[in-house]
Amino acid sequence: KLYGDAHVQRYRETDGEVGHIWKEGSTILLLTTKGRKTGKPRTTPLIYAEDGDRYVIVASKGGAPDDPGWYRNLAQEPNVELQVKDDVFPATARTAEGDERERLWRKANEIWPHYDEYAEKTDREIPVVVLER
Repeated sequence: KLYGDAHVQRYRETDGEVGHIWKEGSTILLLTTKGRKTGKPRTTPLIYAEDGDRYVIVASKGGAPDDPGWYRNLAQEPNVELQVKDDVFPATARTAEGDERERLWRKANEIWPHYDEYAEKTDREIPVVVLER
């Protein structure tokens, strides 16, 4: 299975025909953030769920004790770029809280049931991010 830079490259080359559907039927988008230290664009393939016309991603890092770099990047600069299949567009990121987070966490777990396992491995509350055009 694809992951990392190779996943990004194949996804872009094929407008998501290769790379949009991933393990266990999960769906992948490409998130491009601005590096908080370098200022350079950083693209990460991430599992997503849909919530109306919004996209939902989870900063799980497999249950690691610290947030993933892409999350720290968008926390500093919430204006990001998304690619979903052949659609590339600017979006704004924000972290869901309270009841909204709980609802979106359940929705994300329908797409990737391992998020609950990851949450058990870490003391941090795993951020749930809403991406809006």
